[in-house]
Amino acid sequence: MSAGSPVVPGARHTVVPAGIVATAWPKVSQTCRNIGWRFDPWQDAAGRLILAKRDGGRWAADLSILSIPRQVGKSYLLGCIIFALCLLNPRLRVIWTSHHTATTEEMFEAMKELAQHKRVAPHVTKCIALQGSRWRIQFRNGSRIDFGARSQGFGRGKARVGVLVLDEFQHISSRALSNLAPTTNTAENPLILCAGTPPGPDANGEAFAMRRKAALEGISDDTLYVEFSADADADLDDRKQWAKANPSFPKRTKERAFLLLRKVLEEEDFRREALGVWGEVAVSTGAFPPGAWNACRADAPDGDPVAFTVDMTWDREWADIATAIGDYVDIVEHRRGAAWVVDTAKALKERYGDRPWWVDPNGPARTLIEPLREAGILVEEMPRSEYKLACGDFFDAVNEGRLTHSGHPALDAAVAGAVVSGGLGGWVWDRKKGAVISPLVAATIARHAAQQAAAFNVW
Repeated sequence: MSAGSPVVPGARHTVVPAGIVATAWPKVSQTCRNIGWRFDPWQDAAGRLILAKRDGGRWAADLSILSIPRQVGKSYLLGCIIFALCLLNPRLRVIWTSHHTATTEEMFEAMKELAQHKRVAPHVTKCIALQGSRWRIQFRNGSRIDFGARSQGFGRGKARVGVLVLDEFQHISSRALSNLAPTTNTAENPLILCAGTPPGPDANGEAFAMRRKAALEGISDDTLYVEFSADADADLDDRKQWAKANPSFPKRTKERAFLLLRKVLEEEDFRREALGVWGEVAVSTGAFPPGAWNACRADAPDGDPVAFTVDMTWDREWADIATAIGDYVDIVEHRRGAAWVVDTAKALKERYGDRPWWVDPNGPARTLIEPLREAGILVEEMPRSEYKLACGDFFDAVNEGRLTHSGHPALDAAVAGAVVSGGLGGWVWDRKKGAVISPLVAATIARHAAQQAAAFNVW
C-alpha cells in the first residue's frame, strides 16, 4: 500500500489501523469485476482498507466499523467482499447477523440475488431457509454464509468463523458483542465487519459508541473506523449536506429517496439515519467515570506473567483466564463453557513454569479448583476479604491511571456493563447483573495477586 495516510473519499472520519504493508483488495475486487460487480470510489477505498494486511499476512484491522447512513451502498460492499472471499477461500465460514429478523431475511434475499448471477451460480450449491429464521448460502468449495437475527439468539455457540458481519451495529449491546466475538477465536485469521447508523434513543448503542470514541481518540491502532455524516447543525433540506452524508447521492441514491425519508422520519431520526449525524449516546462504564477505562489501554510490558486467574459466569456459559504483570492485566482466553480450562492451564504451566493460579472459592469457578490441582496446577484461593480489597484497589488504579490493560474486547464489554454489590464493608463486582462479568473478575483477582507477589518479592 502506498505511503501516506489513506482516506476514504468523502468520509468525515477515516481512522486507519497501524502497520499496513499490503491489501487483499486487488484480488477481491478483480474477482468482483470478473463477475460484473463494480464499486464507487468510496467503496473501492474502504474495501482496500478493510482488507489491509500487516507484515506476516494478518489483517491490519481485525475489526472494521462503518458508521454510515441508509442507502449509501454498505450492504452491497460488504456482500461483495464476503462473496469474493468465499469464492477465493475454500471452506471459509461466514456469519451475517442483523438485529431484526426482517432485516436479516431482506439481506439474505439480496445476497441470494447475487448468488444467482450467471457467473456465480455454478459455484453455489444451494440458497436455503433453515429452521428458526435462519438462512444459508452454500458454495461448491465448502464455503458458506449463514444468516440470522441476533434478537433470536443467532450466532452464539458458533465456532471457527472466519468472517463475522455485524449489521445494524447500532443495536448491539456490549454483552451481545462479548457473546459473538469469541466465535472467531479458533479461526486462523478472523475478520469482524460492523456497520450501522448512529444509535438512536431506543437503541443500545454502547458498544458502537465506545469503539467510535476509542478510534477517534487514537486509543485503538488495530481498528478501521469510517464515518460518513453531514454537519451536526446541517439544514435537513440542504442538498449539499445530503451529498456530504451520502456519497451515492445523487447518482445512485436519487432525490426522491431522500424526500421519502424526509417525509416518513422525524427530524432527529432523519438527521441520524439519513445524514449519519451522531448525538450523545449514554455509555455505561460501570463504576468508572467516562473515559477512565479507555485511557488505561497500553502495550504489554516486558516479562512473563506473575499470576493467572480463572473465573466463570454464574450460568457457567463463559469462562475466562486472566493474567497480570504488575499493574498490567490481560485476558488470555475467553471461551464458552469450562471444559477447556484445565488443558489450557497445563499448556500455560509448560510455557511459564509453576505460577500460582488464583480462584475465588466463593464463585462458580470453585468447581475447577480440584481438577486444576489434580492436573498439577498450583491453585491459591483468594479469601472474600481479599477479593473486596482487590475490587476497591482495581477501581482506584483505573481512576488514578495506574492500571493498564490490553483492550481485550471481552474485558472492555465486562467493564462497560459492570455493576457492583455491597456496602460500607466493601463491595465486589456483581456477577448476576450487568454484562458477562467473568473477564473483569478474573482481571481484578489477577492484578491483586500480582501486586501481592511484588510486595513480597515473589516470582
